[in-house]
Amino acid sequence: MAQTLETFGPIYLAETDYFKEGFPHDLFTKLRAENPVVWSEEKNDRGFWVLTKYKDIEYVSRNPQLFSSATKNGGHRIFDEDKVGLVAAGEDNATIGRPMISLDPPEHVGVRQSAMRGLTPAAMKSMEGRIRERISALLDAVVPGQQFDVISSLSAPIPIQTLVEILGCPPEMEAELYAWTNCLVGEGDPEFRQSPEHMGKVIENLVKFALQLLDAGKDGDGTDMISLISKTYDGTKLSQADFLGNFILLVIGGNETTRNTLSGGLLAFAEYPDQLSKLIANPELIPSAVKEILRWVSPVMHFRRTATEDVEIRGVKIAKGSKIVMWYPSANRDEEIWERPFEFDIERKNNRHFTFGTGQHMCIGNRLGELQIRVFLEEFTKRFNHVELAGKAKRVQSNFLQGLKKLPMKFNNV
Repeated sequence: MAQTLETFGPIYLAETDYFKEGFPHDLFTKLRAENPVVWSEEKNDRGFWVLTKYKDIEYVSRNPQLFSSATKNGGHRIFDEDKVGLVAAGEDNATIGRPMISLDPPEHVGVRQSAMRGLTPAAMKSMEGRIRERISALLDAVVPGQQFDVISSLSAPIPIQTLVEILGCPPEMEAELYAWTNCLVGEGDPEFRQSPEHMGKVIENLVKFALQLLDAGKDGDGTDMISLISKTYDGTKLSQADFLGNFILLVIGGNETTRNTLSGGLLAFAEYPDQLSKLIANPELIPSAVKEILRWVSPVMHFRRTATEDVEIRGVKIAKGSKIVMWYPSANRDEEIWERPFEFDIERKNNRHFTFGTGQHMCIGNRLGELQIRVFLEEFTKRFNHVELAGKAKRVQSNFLQGLKKLPMKFNNV
């Protein structure tokens, strides 16, 4: 019989109402203690198993033969990707295919390895100077003591500008890329939610943009990021649909997660000013601060797997074909892993956060995300030593990405 919580009744974690104020940590703390593997109902589907504990999520993530990410088995989101496809408006009705995150080994390996060629440590080193210049310019535009919105002024432009460089497209595309990604990932938020017609138009525009970029690079050496996500490691071309799936994954992953981590980190420093003071006095703590910000914010809330055979986790029998949803913010607050998990501590040791996942689907952009956060902290602490909220932070209503829409703040150097 499916487990539920008497205190809460049946839970419906596919509904974004649970996430109006961000991740529901109170609920998940109780789940970890009482029902670490629990059933969530769905209003319009068959329901799914909820994983709340670090070690269970690690186990599922590292065993793709038992827990599939493949689109044919439902994919990596709560909804079934093989039933809810993305289709562009317009004459072509181009279908968005399988991103690498929705492939299982061995097929996944060659696609991932090709993309990783564009995200090597050497590639990150070559980008660092340009990232630093852009971040410095944005911070120099902040007037000390004057209220401004962190999202529109800092945390959104930083990854968008990096994404524009990676894609090799003109800076004029920044605003459109920002709007398109908000539409794609904001399906649970009334402010971002769009009609199916508008969504189709957004996808049509993204498809045209992606194919233009692919065509522009066809006479190059094949080492640009667009070319790399259009083929496997051995050079085999992907279908147009699967290339488009990878393109949308790159646009969202290269934008939303870093944006939300930067804004969530600044909010944490406003709430824990002693940690900012410690960082100012000890800049050598920046690397550990980066890891703690990533643990604390946990910008991606969940990914899903599907059981390929009958399995058992913590004594709970899970039938073949069942959906299993892993909740990363819960893993990053697991009391069995972390001392004082609800304290923001930039000196935290052995910070093996789950923000980038683990196993074969560990985020391919983890180095780039860490680089941007590190450079931001380095440049921020040269200019400011105090942050404060100047109004109410406004959260995105989503059960997938944990983010902020508005973050009014003041920076000072006092």
